[in-house]
Amino acid sequence: MTPRLERRIQRDFGTSARPVIARLQSLELPLHRADDLAGLERIQAAVVLAAKGSWQTFEAQANLAEIDWRDVLVAADLADEDWPLRLDHELGPTE
Repeated sequence: MTPRLERRIQRDFGTSARPVIARLQSLELPLHRADDLAGLERIQAAVVLAAKGSWQTFEAQANLAEIDWRDVLVAADLADEDWPLRLDHELGPTE
């Protein structure tokens, strides 16, 4: 989990941040390469952004990601070529 994503989770979920982080770290993502760290941040961030601070929506998006994470990318507007710019806009620059 990247520091910038953790900050966003803290901002969006406040006292519920720890379970959100734990759930994201336990996601089982079909067809995702384990060595693709930028892709992992993108998927995890998509779950968070699509949830908009709602635990119930977060769980639904996390469950969807485990079925087909590409649908979560679409829901969070991170499916297009400009996703790195959008991610920087939503989470801040990489460290």
